[in-house]
Amino acid sequence: MNSLAVNKADPKVLQDFLAQKFSLSRRTAKAMIDGRSVWVNRTCVWIAKYALNTGDVVEVPSAVVKGAQRQSSSGKVAEGAASRQTKRHVRVLWSGDSYLVCDKPAGLVSCDDPKSVEAILREQEKIPTLEAVHRLDRDTTGCLMFAKNHAALEAAIEVFKTHKVSKTYHAIVAGSFKFAHQTIDAPLDGQNAVSRVTREAAGPDASFLRVRIETGRTNQIRRHLASIRFPVIGDRVFGLKSARDPRLMQVPRQMLHASTLQLPDPLNAKSEIKVHSPLPADFRAALKLFGMGK
Repeated sequence: MNSLAVNKADPKVLQDFLAQKFSLSRRTAKAMIDGRSVWVNRTCVWIAKYALNTGDVVEVPSAVVKGAQRQSSSGKVAEGAASRQTKRHVRVLWSGDSYLVCDKPAGLVSCDDPKSVEAILREQEKIPTLEAVHRLDRDTTGCLMFAKNHAALEAAIEVFKTHKVSKTYHAIVAGSFKFAHQTIDAPLDGQNAVSRVTREAAGPDASFLRVRIETGRTNQIRRHLASIRFPVIGDRVFGLKSARDPRLMQVPRQMLHASTLQLPDPLNAKSEIKVHSPLPADFRAALKLFGMGK
């Protein structure tokens, strides 16, 4: 964790303070703030023009600072070199005739963007017709399914409308989860939403949960867990806005991972698609940080 005290001579606007202290462009500093990864006096702040006072303490996870510095420095080199530096590779977990499932990394949107997972895979796999069947949040990792042509996409969408798709996630939440199992059956945005929660491990300050969802509402798991006062650690939207425990500020993203995806093959009723994604390194590091990993 990078922790800096605001001195009398320092800039008193948060964006300018970060840009100066970490040698960033103002644009990159703002992106870091927009990502809700900046804490002032242990309160998460997402206003670029937030006014600082002498003596305030600004804290940013080290991983976020390193990523921002790489982004800032890449903008200063030639365009061709920059594109080589920032080119991403996305791991394919499973691929069939009509579909593939990738291991989505954090920090990328699923689709509809030139830098999305969809765009990367189209070029990487040489499949220009590739389309995302469903979506994961920008900072959620794990199993993400794509159709290799539009007919396959339409067939998959019909299957996803049913209860034949099983999606299992893992999450690290704030607080000690007391229940071995709990079902959260609470509508979201006027629609039915069900999340079935199983405790994998629980410490005094955080818990490791497995969540199976029967519906796929927007931000369902994050909203459901926040509603029972066990918000996902690192969730800057529905999670904790202040951090009495300094470890909470060291987690650079929401700790939510799409571990398994299972469904009947939309184009072959006799076949099944079942894919597993292992927990990523930053997730395992967060488990260890809260005493639940090795």
